[in-house]
Amino acid sequence: MTHRERFRRLMHFQSVDRAVHWEFSYLGTERWHREGLPPEIKAGEGPGSIESYFGVDPRVWVPLNCDLVPPFPPGVKVLEDHGHLQVFQRTDGMIFESPATGSETIPRYIKFPIANRDDWKRFKERLDPSSPERHKTDWKAIAEEVRTSDLPVGIWFGSFLGVPRNWIGFENIALMLYDDRPLVEEIIATLADLYYSQIECALQEAEVDFAGGWEDICFRSGPLISPAMFSEIVVPHMKRVSGLLRTHGCDVIWTDCDGDIRKLVPHFLEAGVNCMFPLEILPGSDPVELRREYGKSILLRGGIDKHRMSGGKKEILAELKRIECVVDEGGYIPHMDHRVPADVSYENYRYYVREKLALLGWSREEVSYVWPVRDMASDYRREIPTGEAGTWQKLPRTDQYHLI
Repeated sequence: MTHRERFRRLMHFQSVDRAVHWEFSYLGTERWHREGLPPEIKAGEGPGSIESYFGVDPRVWVPLNCDLVPPFPPGVKVLEDHGHLQVFQRTDGMIFESPATGSETIPRYIKFPIANRDDWKRFKERLDPSSPERHKTDWKAIAEEVRTSDLPVGIWFGSFLGVPRNWIGFENIALMLYDDRPLVEEIIATLADLYYSQIECALQEAEVDFAGGWEDICFRSGPLISPAMFSEIVVPHMKRVSGLLRTHGCDVIWTDCDGDIRKLVPHFLEAGVNCMFPLEILPGSDPVELRREYGKSILLRGGIDKHRMSGGKKEILAELKRIECVVDEGGYIPHMDHRVPADVSYENYRYYVREKLALLGWSREEVSYVWPVRDMASDYRREIPTGEAGTWQKLPRTDQYHLI
């Protein structure tokens, strides 16, 4: 099968030659370079990336311009330099303080671009769907390119509450929902108009297989907005955009939302967002439980507990064994439930990938093509979580291997 055929079939619960191998980025790769990762291999996607090096299945995205037009500064701008700390302004106008070294930390936010209706009036002009800058894409050429692609093709779905939260601030938007809810509703509606307009231009020419968005509006204790309010002010706009996608044959739609999403899952499904991602285990977003509750009405991505990867091989295997039942059902692309933590050793990650590939049904030959685990391709004996001897067993009707 091609990558595209495999993705389409997997996400529609149809039989595949093997499952899809995706991951969700990395933290602290300096350690891996000390432990054996070649120095020229960097985080990110594409040739020369860690994803490519570890055999992650490729995908492509069609380009949409849903950014501010024009942006505030042309790029991230350094406003103040205090040596180890710098003050930056992002292209959306947010001002924040962060280490100059590029360390992976949450920045200290200083000023948000939208504090009131006057700010929004000036800001809204930069979200005009009819701006000529948004209509420079040669969609006919892109459509022809993706028509013949053997990779799954994706499109941006949008961010309906996550991006406004960034523009307004976490505490500020919580207060604004109480003090001036119509303003928040207008911001969400304006964004939805922009997403709809851009996606419509693309889908008039191009065929896509999935749509992906971003929210990050849940935390360990649940969503920052009540489910009832989410249903009232966000779902109708999400549903309008997802309806456009479905009209054009795209029915795999996810949004990136960390934390405990369980209270919002019914509302995401109502909005046409049928794939949950990245399914952080610690707060309770477990793919096993979600599939048990929602059956095949839900698609899943992620859901492998990243914190288990810094332990021993038995912990890694136990975590993979835990999600095996969902892998077997289909409609699921397993990977770590967020970026790989910095405390995961290079050897542990190699072991995790080798075992995950076998769980996904990769043949020994396919595993041998993944350079960092090629020396493990012929080794299908290991300990199962109980400590007893186990093997990768060849199953009837297939030449692939599965965990037993």
